[in-house]
Amino acid sequence: MVPTKERNVSSVFLSYKAEGILFDCGEGTQRQMNIAGIKRSNVTKILISHWHGDHVSGMIGLLQTMGNDEAPPKVEIFGPPGTMTHMKSIMEACIFQARVDLKVNELDPSDVEKCFENDDFMIECAPLDHTTPCLGYSFIEKDRRKIKMAYLEKMGVKEGPHLKKLQAGESILYKGKKIDVEDATTLEKGKKVAYVMDTRPCSTAIDLARNADILICESAYAHDLQEKAMKYRHLTAQEAAHMASDADVKKLYLTHFSQRYKTTQQIKEDASLIFPNVICAEDFMKVNV
Repeated sequence: MVPTKERNVSSVFLSYKAEGILFDCGEGTQRQMNIAGIKRSNVTKILISHWHGDHVSGMIGLLQTMGNDEAPPKVEIFGPPGTMTHMKSIMEACIFQARVDLKVNELDPSDVEKCFENDDFMIECAPLDHTTPCLGYSFIEKDRRKIKMAYLEKMGVKEGPHLKKLQAGESILYKGKKIDVEDATTLEKGKKVAYVMDTRPCSTAIDLARNADILICESAYAHDLQEKAMKYRHLTAQEAAHMASDADVKKLYLTHFSQRYKTTQQIKEDASLIFPNVICAEDFMKVNV
């Protein structure tokens, strides 16, 4: 909730092809982006978990700066109930020319639901259990077919527009010869990244993170502060680890630690008792999925 000398408040940037997806936008996010070498104009979507200040206070500065570009970008914003009202309020909070082309999507899912989809990926959202309406998100890359060029050469098939059908999962006829898609391609599984912030353990968080390559999850407290976690609707390290285990994720990245912790040793030790493949995130950490 409070930035320290070592750690800023919440924001995670996911880069995929031409998309730049920002999960939350806490105070100082655009400065952190400068340090990390991320162009602010690369942000295409902002996924807001909830409207507590440590998750959204950087929005107005980021949008104002992005609007200074000669060709202001389009930005799509997703958030829980109340997002329309809050966005209107922050855009009127100070005097600036709102030149960014904004599209605001207010989401109110009852379970895990799709909130965006294109040819390459989709985004799912789900309600969490916090003190205010809160959403988790997952980015899911679609499975894609890769052409076996060696096989096609053996079959005498040359490159051309007909290969698009194979990539779309369809068998083709080439010069009277059937080329079976299963023989001519391999299916490459898409990657999945789940983002679960302020919440108590809940089934929707587990379902949202199911089989994720990476789960980025809050862990405000170590196990000995279980009562505080329950009071303020947050997770302990062990609870986050149990969720990762139940969801069969490959790797767990913990973040959003209480400022009371000078190091993350206790947090990691707690989580590792339940789920061994855990990392305590640090500011400016970069991960290739």
